[in-house]
Amino acid sequence: MAGQGVDGIEDTAGGFGVYIHWPFCKAKCPYCDFNSHVRLVPPDEARYIAAFRREIAHMRALSGPRRAETVFFGGGTPSLMAPSTVAAILEAIDDAWPLTADAEVTLEANPTSVEAERFQGYRAAGVNRVSLGVQALDDADLQGLGRMHSVAEALAAVAIARRAFDRVSFDLIYARPRQTPEAWSAELGRALAEGCEHLSLYQLTIEPGTPFERLYGAGKLILPDDDLSRALWDVTQEVTAQAGLPAYEVSNHARPGAEARHNLVYWRYGTYAGIGAGAHGRLQVGGTRRATFTERAPEAWLARVEADGHGIVSDETLTPAEQADEMLLMGLRLREGVDLARHARLGGRIDRGRLAMLEAERLVAREGDRLRVTPAGFPVLNAVIAALAG
Repeated sequence: MAGQGVDGIEDTAGGFGVYIHWPFCKAKCPYCDFNSHVRLVPPDEARYIAAFRREIAHMRALSGPRRAETVFFGGGTPSLMAPSTVAAILEAIDDAWPLTADAEVTLEANPTSVEAERFQGYRAAGVNRVSLGVQALDDADLQGLGRMHSVAEALAAVAIARRAFDRVSFDLIYARPRQTPEAWSAELGRALAEGCEHLSLYQLTIEPGTPFERLYGAGKLILPDDDLSRALWDVTQEVTAQAGLPAYEVSNHARPGAEARHNLVYWRYGTYAGIGAGAHGRLQVGGTRRATFTERAPEAWLARVEADGHGIVSDETLTPAEQADEMLLMGLRLREGVDLARHARLGGRIDRGRLAMLEAERLVAREGDRLRVTPAGFPVLNAVIAALAG
């Protein structure tokens, strides 16, 4: 269930998925602000399996009976887990929320040769989609991004993944220092030649508290200016569309039918259980939508789960207005846009004057009950959303 409308009618759109957070990495990338941690001693996976099982059971008690349409192992670096750990967690999920026959089960992986060798084990465990953190197809830029693999290792991992899984995606970061539109176009062409069904293409941003923020503030990290960033954005849209992988979301590109179904649960404002250290969730509990958040520090999360059966540190009932704003924030990222009738049922209101202004500027368009951001509006998406949700 996706929420309770102001008229008391439950909103069933969006689907239901399960997110599993594995918070450990071999090294912390200098641009990353995700909840990821480096440990000199590998975590006790058996202990974590037991904790995941307990938190899954607690979330199941909150959510009631559902069928899981998607599962996503994110991080951190989930490909540091043994395949047997993934299998045990999936078994616990299936016991709590039986997986649909066509459930999408995604695992994020780093493209090092050691982790690529595990792919067959993950496939046997039940994973049917892999998302690789390639990030760049330039060895100097990989080093600058703090990545631990080379281009050759990344492409070898992509090839192994394609043999192991029917569905493969990988990430690239652009708007990197000194990057030109011509170089990015060539890099995209090389990525598309790998024949994957899905690409996630993110502009490099400076996140608070990261080493990149300190370098940027000291003038030691120079990023493309606004005009160059826009040119790189335009190249991204043009090259991927010509290759048959148009953007279906502001940063995600796929062949028709190959979209990331788990992420669509978020963007279509479905519900999902967030399991593991620092995981967010949106659950339907007793007719209301609840926003859950678990303890971020892995060891503290583990202790909480072992003591209390869960690691939840925040559990907030969302008001209709909050739900409507969240739906707008997430849904306008999609090319398909949002259902205005559903937005209204959740309690949302859009200022007609602001909407008319955005339409006149051709930043948004209405088609029946759907409101979507236009190609001209996507480069300034945050401003569009702010205007509509304000």
